[in-house]
Amino acid sequence: MRNQRCRWFGVLALATLILILAGVRAGIAQPNQPPLKKVADIPMPGPAVRFDYQSIDATKGRLYIAHMNADRLVVFDTKKRDVVANLEGFTGVHGVWAVPELGRVYASVTGEHKVAAVDMHTLKILAKIGTVIYPDGIAYAPGAKRVFVSDEHGNADAVIDATTNSLVANIPLGGGAGNTVYDSGSGHILVAVHEKNELVAIDPATATIIGRYPLKGIESPHGIALDVSARLAFVAGEDNHRLAVVDLTNMQVTAIYPVGRDPDVLAFDPGLKRLYVSAESGDVTVFREDGKTLVTEGTLSMPHAHTVCVDPDTHLVYFPLQNIDGRPVLRIMEPTGIH
Repeated sequence: MRNQRCRWFGVLALATLILILAGVRAGIAQPNQPPLKKVADIPMPGPAVRFDYQSIDATKGRLYIAHMNADRLVVFDTKKRDVVANLEGFTGVHGVWAVPELGRVYASVTGEHKVAAVDMHTLKILAKIGTVIYPDGIAYAPGAKRVFVSDEHGNADAVIDATTNSLVANIPLGGGAGNTVYDSGSGHILVAVHEKNELVAIDPATATIIGRYPLKGIESPHGIALDVSARLAFVAGEDNHRLAVVDLTNMQVTAIYPVGRDPDVLAFDPGLKRLYVSAESGDVTVFREDGKTLVTEGTLSMPHAHTVCVDPDTHLVYFPLQNIDGRPVLRIMEPTGIH
């Protein structure tokens, strides 16, 4: 009987090892394994003050970072892991969006109520466009060649003609504008509306609202990320610390998950099907997409880790942290178990 039990224990141990190895090969973090591990902390220029949005141009290996309370736009080389430039003239910069097809970067110069268009090659400001009361998140609709900007306090989405760098419309939303994103699957702009607890769809060509969709279970929606291929949107509620999964085929909320307190910026890795939800609390929740649902991979905490960006090519994840031992750093992390 003892030998039989030993054989059974041996079979069980072997089966467990096989499952663990299969999980590692599939890129699944194990229960006692954090979902991300640190690759490097790169010193950032300027004072130890708040950062905001980031945007990556994976084709050129450049990451654009809004150093909000330093009034600077930081340009980072992701291949050399070095700061290329620390650009002045961006008072209270919030949103930033790289548009490689135009050779431009757009940034919300919130302190001046304008949006700056920056030449990617010379890193010179081409124009400052406005007035926009409180420009925040930014998206680009390539078909219409228009830039859409969340006017958070103006309760609107501002529309900029990228061919002329001029403000052409303000679309009233009926509430504070959360993040604004472009859905290449539908060709629509999507924007979260705080007080309405809605996701609003906009036709970029006509700059008109074509649908309003309730986000049941979400209070004060703000951050948005998309899985275009799976036709899913992920929307985070600032006030109730929840994440909604929205089926973009019918605009229905299909699931709700808890996240960190006051979630802010979201990032989705389409290759690994991983979603990163960063919160003002410093808690980062990592999910893995499983069909039309999500599986929680784990959480980690870092000081002021409320903004996140992911490189779809390398799967590296970027967190600008305002104060690590008295100075700002860009923390580069990678998912565990993917190699």
